Amino acid sequence: MSVSQTKSQFVAVASIAAELSAVMDVAKEISLAAANAKAIAFRAGEKAKGFQPITDFINELAKETIELVNDINKHASYLYQLTVDEYRMTEACDKFERVYQTSNNAPYGSSLEQPLHEVRQKMQQCRKSFNVHVTELLDQLGEVMHPARAARVIAANSRIEASQAGEYLQSLQAVAESVDHAAQIIHDKVQRCRSALNVIDLTD
Repeated sequence: MSVSQTKSQFVAVASIAAELSAVMDVAKEISLAAANAKAIAFRAGEKAKGFQPITDFINELAKETIELVNDINKHASYLYQLTVDEYRMTEACDKFERVYQTSNNAPYGSSLEQPLHEVRQKMQQCRKSFNVHVTELLDQLGEVMHPARAARVIAANSRIEASQAGEYLQSLQAVAESVDHAAQIIHDKVQRCRSALNVIDLTD
């Protein structure tokens, strides 16, 4: 692992944090859309009877997404700390290597062998831990895709139910479009997170 590679990890992990922040905002928008839809469906009464339970599903999906993103954010923060540790280890190891090479045949030069060995081991442990957590983070990102896909299905059903809501048609269709649009944004941003992680070299 080179210093330039750890810098690439910094960029990847930082970009993930930015994308997750946007996902969180969108999930909150879905929650707000659910609240609006509930109010509209309540006013529409019998005309939007089929739409009323959908609003609960939309709200649950928003909550699930927010919880998942919160967990992922904690994991991403830890991954960022691991990247910092690995960067420091890599720099320390590089310096030790240079000192060790220039001390060839110097008195007591062999005394550097043990600290150099220990730094190399710590760097490898840090690298392994980073790789494990990248894999776990990829799995968590995969989980966020489930509510995003479910939201798109709900949006499609919402359009059908909205079509029977008479004068409330446009308001409820706007909710359906909002949920569908938000689900697409979440899908795209999570895909960007996964792409950023996939470019990280996970070889030991």
